[in-house]
Parts: sequence; C-alpha cells; structure tokens
Amino acid sequence: MGMNVSRHDDLGENEYLKRFVGKEHIPAYNDEFWNSFLQYHINLPTNSQEQLSLDSRLETLCQSFISHNLSTGNFGSLINVYLVKVSELLALSDAESTVHIWQAFNALFIIRCLIKYMIETGSEYQLLQHFEALPIQESQRQTDGTTQAGGSSSGADVAVSIDPKVIADSKAAVAKLVDGTKFETFLEALVNIIVVIPVKEFTYHLHLEAVNCLIVLLSVSQFSQQRTDKSTIFKTIYKCQHANTLMSALLHFLSRMTQAPSTMFGFGSGGSFVFGIAESLWSILTFARKQPDILSAPDLPSAFKDHYPLANQSLLLMLILSNHYTTKDNPYRASLFGCSDSQDSSKDDAATFKIDFSSLYNTLCRIVTIDQATLLLYLLLHRNQRFYKYVMAQQNLQQLVIPILQTLYNAPDSTSHHIYMSLIVLLILSEDDNFNKSVHQIILKNITWYTERSISEISLGGLLILVVIRTIQYNMLKMRDKYLHTNCLAALANMSGQFRSLHPYVAQRLVSLFETLAKKHARLDQQLKQSVNGEAAVVDVAVSLSAPSSDDMLQDLSVLEEVLRMVLEILNSCLSHQLVYCPNLVYTLLYKRSVFEAFRSHSAFQDIIQNIDMVVGFFSSRLVRVQDQRGELGVNEVLEVISKGASQWSSDRLRKFPDLKFKYVEEDAPEEFFIPYVWSLVCKAGCVHFSSESIKGVTTEINC
Repeated sequence: MGMNVSRHDDLGENEYLKRFVGKEHIPAYNDEFWNSFLQYHINLPTNSQEQLSLDSRLETLCQSFISHNLSTGNFGSLINVYLVKVSELLALSDAESTVHIWQAFNALFIIRCLIKYMIETGSEYQLLQHFEALPIQESQRQTDGTTQAGGSSSGADVAVSIDPKVIADSKAAVAKLVDGTKFETFLEALVNIIVVIPVKEFTYHLHLEAVNCLIVLLSVSQFSQQRTDKSTIFKTIYKCQHANTLMSALLHFLSRMTQAPSTMFGFGSGGSFVFGIAESLWSILTFARKQPDILSAPDLPSAFKDHYPLANQSLLLMLILSNHYTTKDNPYRASLFGCSDSQDSSKDDAATFKIDFSSLYNTLCRIVTIDQATLLLYLLLHRNQRFYKYVMAQQNLQQLVIPILQTLYNAPDSTSHHIYMSLIVLLILSEDDNFNKSVHQIILKNITWYTERSISEISLGGLLILVVIRTIQYNMLKMRDKYLHTNCLAALANMSGQFRSLHPYVAQRLVSLFETLAKKHARLDQQLKQSVNGEAAVVDVAVSLSAPSSDDMLQDLSVLEEVLRMVLEILNSCLSHQLVYCPNLVYTLLYKRSVFEAFRSHSAFQDIIQNIDMVVGFFSSRLVRVQDQRGELGVNEVLEVISKGASQWSSDRLRKFPDLKFKYVEEDAPEEFFIPYVWSLVCKAGCVHFSSESIKGVTTEINC
C-alpha cells in the first residue's frame, strides 16, 4: 500500500488495512491515516482465478472487519471520506482532481470488495447494519469493562478511547453530504460519478468502479432468497430520481465504446500525473492493449470485456436494471424503451432521453455476436418503437443481420439462450414488409464463413433462409426445442410473401427441408403403427426401456406435422405472391415433385398440396410440349421455359390462404426467463467475478 503496488501476498500484513479492520475507531477527519491508506496501486482481478486469489487473501481481513466494524464504525468513516472526495471532485478542475480521483477510486474499490464479501457471506440486513454502524462511545466501553480505570489500555488489541464530542464534530463536517440514510447518500454519490463527471482518460476507471459497485449491490438478489420487492437495496435503487439520466449515461458509455486507457489515472503525454513507479508495473493495471480493430479479434466477447470494460459493464448493468421489476413500476425499463434519436429534429416531448441512434446502431452492429449485445438489441427492437423504425430505415442492414446469422451458423459455440434470442431478433425484423423486401435486394459476395457450399454471390435474404433452415436441422438433431422450430419457421413465413430471385441452392434447401421432415415423418409413423399393433419383437431389456412410448411418439408426430404444414405454407406463400420472381424454386419443385406424393391424401396437408400440384402440373405440361418440339432440355432451357410460363401464369388459379403474418409476443412472467439469463451473463462475461457456489438465485450455466 502507500505509494507501492500492492501484491496480494502482502495484504494481510499491511498496517493500514490491519488498523482499518481492527478494534480501533478511525474517524473520518483523520486525514493523515486516510490519505496514506488510499494511496495505493493494486493488481485488479481480471478473471475468476485472480478474483478467487484476491478473495482468499482478503478472507481473514474481511472476517476481522465483520467482527469489529459494528463497534468501530470504520466502514462508515470510509464511506464519509469517499463522499467528501466525490463532493470535492464535482467542484474541481481537471488539473486539480487527479489525486482526488485516484483516492476516490481506491476508496470505492475497498468499499466494493467489502460489500461483495458481505453480500456473498451474509444478509442484506447485516450489510445495511455495517453502512449505518457508529463507533461505541468510551463510556459504554468502560461500562462493558473493556478498559481499565483511568482509561489505560489493558492490552495491545484494546480499542483506543473515543471522544463523543470529536465524533459529533466529524459528523458535522460531512453533514452537507447527507440526505437520508447513509446507503441512500452513498448510492447518490455513485450515480453522480456516472452521470456528472465526464469520462476522460484519468476518470475512466473511476466510472468503471462506480458501475461495478452498482452491479455488486444488485447482486444481493442472487445471494438471498428474499424477494426483490422486499429488498431495501432494490427499493432504494428503483426509487432513484435520476433513472433517465443514469440509463442515458450507461447507454452513451456503450454507444461510444471508449477503449480503456493504458494508464489508470494519468494522461498519456505532457502534464500527466505520475505516481513514481516503473511503466512496467503500470502494465498490470491496464485493460487496454494495442490491437487491431475489435472485429478482427478471434474471441470477440473476451476482447470486448478486456479492451472496453466500461462499455461491457454498462451494458450488463442496463440489462440488470431493465429486466428486474418488469411487472412493476420500473423507471429504468421505461427510460430505455422511451429514448429517442438525438439527430431527429422533430419535437418529441414523450422521449425519456435522447441519444444518437446512428452511433448506437453502429456499435451494436460491431458487437451483436456477443450474447449480452443481442439481448439489448432484442429489448430495443421489441420495446422501443423509435429505435425499431430507425433500424428498419437503414440501407446497410447487412451490417446487423450478417453477424446474427453467423451466431446461428456457429450454433454449437453459442448458448441455447443466445441462439434463441438471435432468432427472436430475426423474427421481429421479419415483421416489417420493407425489411423482407430489402434483404433480397442486398447482394453479398464471397461469404467465406458459410462453408456448406461455395457461393460466389447471394442475396442477404437468400443467406438468411439458408442459415435459418440449417438452424432448424441442427435443432432437430441436437436441441429438439419446439419453440425454436416455431420461431425459425415464423421468420421464414413472414418473409415468404417477399421471396425473390432465390439462388438455386436456396430453392433446393427449402424443398430438401420438407423432404428431410417427410422422411422423419414416415419413420415415426411406421414406428407408431408397429407399437400400436404390437409388432415389436422381444428385444434387449435396456433398449426397450429407453424406447419412446406411444404417447411420446404421438406427440412428436403431431409436432412434426405442424412443422411440415408450416413448410408447405411457406412454399405456397411464395408461389402465390412471387412465382414470377422465383423460377429456381419452380425448377426444384418440378425436380422433386415425388417428395409430396405421400401427403396428397393426408387430411392435414391435402388442401395446400393441391396448390403445389397445380403449379407443378402447369409447368410440367409446358415442359413436355417444348421437349416434344426440341428434345431433351438443359437446365438453362428449362429455366427459360419456366420464366416464359410464369408470365402467363395467374395466381387466381390457386386456392386462397390467409397471408402468413406472425408477431413475436413475450410470454407471461418474463422475469422467470430473463433474470436468470441476465445474471448468467454477468457471471460469464462481466469484469466482476462472483462466488458461484453461494449464488441462490441463478446458476452460471443455464439450460434452455
């Protein structure tokens, strides 16, 4: 401590820490102690192992703190010192404030470590007790017999005498900062750091620590079975009068995505504040390193967390604040959903705050493959109509959609929740007809990450169809999630009336999807008939025990028939609205007409199969006539016949079905899904690492 870098091994022997957690009261006015105590540099934990190492070395000190603080009130003294530092920062210029920022950061880091320990090992009530604890007066100590007559010490560990008048004077010195309870005042100071002090190179880590401290305070919900509406901490945070300002600041931190400076509290050149330690030692404190653009990083989530920690933690804090209290008055949730574009000149008195949507959109495009960024995008698209309309008006939609498709394509590397939310985002986008039209007008070249087949050129819409079909097939093999099937097909159904210029491979994959499902249907139907007729021979006991029951097979068959019906409806919708623009789909249907044979007499598919048969029959007869005249036809000649025939085709011949329009609706009790999901992201992707063994409200691994 002092002016040296603190190594974790030295913490237990540090004289200032030992005094702070010991039996002696240290008043807030003891500038000599606090200035020395708060002039330190420490290796900040950047991963779970480092956090565990720090926690283990702080364990004994924290236990001593818990044992003594209710008598010494030293935590309250530290809080008061911190409040003074923050109040002074608000009035100081940049040139004057560097040391104050350094010391305010150090005070807040210690406070955060103690709060985290108390939350993980105790109760919220005990934590608040330590916030409000005052030192025991000397007269009370004498009554308890802890000092000898005359006030002389009976041993080295006996607390020093405390003069009540001095304590009163100390309280008076900070009275201007107090408005309500100590915790409320502390919370107000945290918010002031975030929303009032501008983010600069030497303030960056102070902002980061304030955000981290709020996350730690909110983690009380995960280490207790107490309902959040009964939590004093939650009630205090959610009645905050500055919700709009706080959410605005956090969203700006994300949108601007400022990279962490290479030093914690100094300018990079001229006039910087130097603490007198070697530059090599500073390197252990930095989150940022020289690197290429973040998009080129092989591990984007880690790169984002390491190089843009303030943006990352602000994003996680926004998700926490907006996903709790979803059925109650939540000012943070309302604030996020009510913000508007600062570049929009039209008057909007209903907006909660303004932010540059262009900057926010570009940032989300850069990081949307990160789980927590996808979740924020979902919230904004689903709940903020202003942002949704802004996104729908963009000409560069591929910048947003392609990374989402990459997430789905690399499904084995993603959580089931991330896959699910990526699909929901696509479904919400597909609710807009202009989106469904424009994706087929955006032509992409050389999509190298799509390795199923080399495609030199394809529309964004075509690529979207390919990836969604692949996701359906992956789900059939691995996840077997009915809702995932439904959302995939709902997105394709919304788009189907606007399918245009489908690549030959896209048309093949659409029909092949039906073919694959049809084969599975035939196998399942056969198994069910054998089961009902009792035809199964005597087999190995283990196999028979693991075999699905008739009820299970019936349920699977019912789900499969729903999926088959939706695929047929998607094909029919395209033929009804866009046949003239999709010759490759007609070609594929002609080539694969036999796959529909088994369903012509099936009551669940008869009506819609008739439409497909009518299209196939019309173009088949034209091809026969041309072949009679010219002989065998090549692919290009067949497509030419189809194109000419399409100009004479009338969709009035087809049976009319309702337009396919699906709208995403959030299920009841969204907290049951989103709160565990958000906290799993905090544990997995955050800069603050929690003791997962103690978590009661969520596990770090969530299965869909």
